[in-house]
Order: sequence, then C-alpha cells, then structure tokens
Amino acid sequence: MSEMQIDRKRLHHVGNLSIFMIGLGFAVRANIAPNLQAEIYDKIDLVNSAAMLGEALGATFTGFALTLLFGSALVDLIGMKRMLLLSALGYVAGALGLLAATTMTVGPAVETTVLVSLLLTGLGWGAVEAASNPMVAALYPEEKTHRLNILHAWWPAGIVVGGLLGVAITALGIPWEVNMFVLLIPALVLAFMVARSVFPQTERVAAGVSYGEMFAELIKRPMFWVFWVCMYLTAAAELAPGQWVNIALSNIVGMQGILLLVYVSALMFVMRHFAGPIVQRISSVGLMFFSCLSAGIGLYLLSLASSPVLAFAAATVWGVGVCYLWPTMLAITSERFPRGGAMAMGLMGFAGGMSIQFVLPQMGSIFDAAKAEAAGGAEKLASLSPEAMEGAVRYASVESFQAVAYVPLLLLPVFGAIWLFDRKAGGHQAENISAKGE
Repeated sequence: MSEMQIDRKRLHHVGNLSIFMIGLGFAVRANIAPNLQAEIYDKIDLVNSAAMLGEALGATFTGFALTLLFGSALVDLIGMKRMLLLSALGYVAGALGLLAATTMTVGPAVETTVLVSLLLTGLGWGAVEAASNPMVAALYPEEKTHRLNILHAWWPAGIVVGGLLGVAITALGIPWEVNMFVLLIPALVLAFMVARSVFPQTERVAAGVSYGEMFAELIKRPMFWVFWVCMYLTAAAELAPGQWVNIALSNIVGMQGILLLVYVSALMFVMRHFAGPIVQRISSVGLMFFSCLSAGIGLYLLSLASSPVLAFAAATVWGVGVCYLWPTMLAITSERFPRGGAMAMGLMGFAGGMSIQFVLPQMGSIFDAAKAEAAGGAEKLASLSPEAMEGAVRYASVESFQAVAYVPLLLLPVFGAIWLFDRKAGGHQAENISAKGE
C-alpha cells in the first residue's frame, strides 16, 4: 500500500469521530445511570442497588479491556478498518439492547440484558482504542504525545455533547430512553467513513519488527510493567469518578452532576490541544507527576463541596489533573517502547479498563455501606423518610468520592523518581523505529 493512497487528513477526522463516539457513550451511561438504578436495581435489591449498578457499568470496562487485550494483538492481522467497523457495530448493538431492556419486566432477564448491552458498548469502545491509537502513532511518529492528546480531546468533546443532550432530554421531560438514540447516529456515520477510507500499517509492521521482537520488547523491558501498573491508578482517578459523578455529586451539591462532567470535559477538550508545548518544557513524565497531584487534590475537594460554586472550583482542579492522564500514558508507552507496537498500547488500555471494572463496584459497595450506616442499619433503609434518605445518600456520596482521592497520590513518588532520573540523564528522547525496515 503506497503512501499516496493514505489521506492523512481524512484519517484524522475518522480518528476524531471514533473517539468522539466513545466519549458520547460515556456521557450517555452517566446520564442513564440514575434511571437504571431507580427503575431496575432499586426494585430488585434496594440495599445493594448501587453495587449492582456499579457492576453493570463495570461490564462496559470489562468489554473495553478484553477488546484491547486481544484486539491490539490482532489489529496488525485484521487491519484498522475492520477493527473500527466492529466498534461501530458494538455501539449500535449495545444501544439497541438497552432500548429493548426498557420494555422488559424488571427481573433477572432485564438485568442480564442491561449487562450484555453495556458489555457490547465496551467491546466497541475497546475496538476504537485498539485501532485509533496505533493509527495516530503511525501517522505522526515525531509528535506522539501532542497528537494523541489532540485525538483524545474528542473524548471530552463527546462527553460535552452527550451530557448537554442528556440535560436537555431531562429538562424537556422527554423519556430518558431517548439517550440511547444519541449513540446510534455517530456509530453509523463512523461505519460509513471507515468503509470508504484507506488505513496505514501500524508503526511496528511498517518498521519490519516481528511478532517475536514485539513480545521480547515487552518481556525484557521491566519499565514497561512499571508504567502498566501506573495505568491502573491513573485510569481509576479519571474514569471511575467521571462515570459516578451524576449519581454522587447530584446528591452532594444539589445539582445535576452531569453538568460538572460537561464542564470538566470542555476544559479537557481545550487543554489537550496544548499538551505539546507543555511536554517540551517538563517532559511527558513530568506532566504525569503534576497531573496526579492535581487529580488527587481535586477529588478530595469534590467530596467536600457543599454548593455548586465550590463543586465547580473543585472540578476545575480535578479536571486539570486528569486532563492529560490517559493520552499521555499511551504516548509514553509508544515513545519508550515502540517495538511493542499496538500490543503495548493495548495492554495499557487493558490495564485502565480492568482498573475501572474493579473500582466502580467498589465505589458502589462503599456507597451502599455508608448509606446503610447513615440509616442506622440496612434493615432500616426502606422505612426512612424522604428527608432522611436524602441525608443518607448525601453522606454515602461523600464517602465514595473520598475513597478514590488517594489513588493518584500514590503515583507521585513513582513519576517523581522517573522524572528525576530522566533529567539527570539529560532528558528522555523518544525512540523512533519508523525509518527501519523500509
């Protein structure tokens, strides 16, 4: 396949739309989470409904992680085009499944349908990451951090659009099920654009690096696994609170939490376009150090916010912190371990996805336990007055957010040590293998 066949500008738009779609899906899940809890899980088990909801939302991240784990190894074989077409199919099937669940009688069958539908959207999400990240790394090998941050700027853009549409649907009294239709349009447009595009080989394949060399790169480089473990914690600091925000912050500050998510996402969309100049000054690892510090402080402040003004101030600190976490971790991986190819980036995404699969149910369990504690025991929950239940839920919301505030702070000594070592060595230079094997 010659370079003349590849329209880099068109692929730039394809990548942006694919990331926009998964951001839209993130917002839709946050929008409908309270409805799923109230109309399905509360009726099944009031005492454990938040944990059940957390498990269902976590299924999205399980599908995401599994697709990245296997899809990243297969993308070199089946191609980026097929992987992105599979992502669109996952979102269409998942949205239709959730719509079907809303017409069913509450019980085990509807619970299973919701779980499977969210799993399908997660599979679609993972397929996007498995294809789009190595595509951008292949198209822009000299500026990976900057370009990957720009690509992932369209994640918060999708959250902004999906969140505002969700708020409008609620304000206009439109049935909440309409949120699912929001997912269908970009998925169908993406499928159309992908079908008419030509995609490049991954950077590893273009450089002539074999599968054996790829696995050797990952096995023999212990620093890769250090960053892999870090990904568990950075993802937990960004994505778990974002998926929980509409439930928790709505109870803490008395406003729709999704508005805070929209605000933070708009902030992230703008800031990710300036990652390049920042990294030139302090390096990618230095950026991770300051991001984790700000994220930890912001999460704790969010749990203490008692008014919309304080919530927006705390959300600003958190948003500045989590803004660069995901794309910069991917960029660090591609810069330091380029022979690991799409597999290395996929393993990082797998770590992030599995992190949320564990963290969301834990946040739900903490929420349920704190709610029961505030009520004076689980058996007393059903008999609480509306005012007392509101107070119990507010207390539980604070507890669930404070539980994750310490997570990004654990990474400060790790990123600090790597940053200091790089500086003493004269600064880390990204490895470039694109010229080899041509």
